[in-house]
Amino acid sequence: MTLFTARHQPSAATTPNPAVAADLKVLSLPMDDSRVRPLLDELAVEYETRYADLFGSGSAAQELNKYPAHEFTAPDGAVLILQEQGASVAGGAFRRYGADTAEFKRIWTHSGHRRRGLARLVLAELEAHAAALGYTRVYLTTGPRQPEARGLYLNTGYEPHFDVEAAPETLPFLAFSKVLLP
Repeated sequence: MTLFTARHQPSAATTPNPAVAADLKVLSLPMDDSRVRPLLDELAVEYETRYADLFGSGSAAQELNKYPAHEFTAPDGAVLILQEQGASVAGGAFRRYGADTAEFKRIWTHSGHRRRGLARLVLAELEAHAAALGYTRVYLTTGPRQPEARGLYLNTGYEPHFDVEAAPETLPFLAFSKVLLP
């Protein structure tokens, strides 16, 4: 386990409520660590709830197990978890997508901790970690039934690779990319 401290200056774009930010720890963990599991379990429920009618029951488990856990370990990837008072409240992961491109996956905020800016902090931590590993670009996708994620990426400088005027349900997925600043 690697422990990071939130290294970002407080700003509306990257930091949650300053009163809460001091209590957050950023951990780099293996995908099979028990502190990652609560977030993945809730993410699976969310996927099943939003997409079961499109992809059938069990699709969440298939999606979450689509990539081997070793793809999310250094030197090509990482799993970062935000913990508050010992509880995992948000997190995300990345893996190698191309020679200089990281693919962000599993970005998630626990349902009891939303609307606090934690997803923005996760993105900022993932971006910093990916850049430290030499990546210069990020690629990610989200589903058409995740308007919160769509808004997050559009509002944090990610370039959409789809027609933003199109009805989300007409698209199979929403792809984004971003150039990482050195």
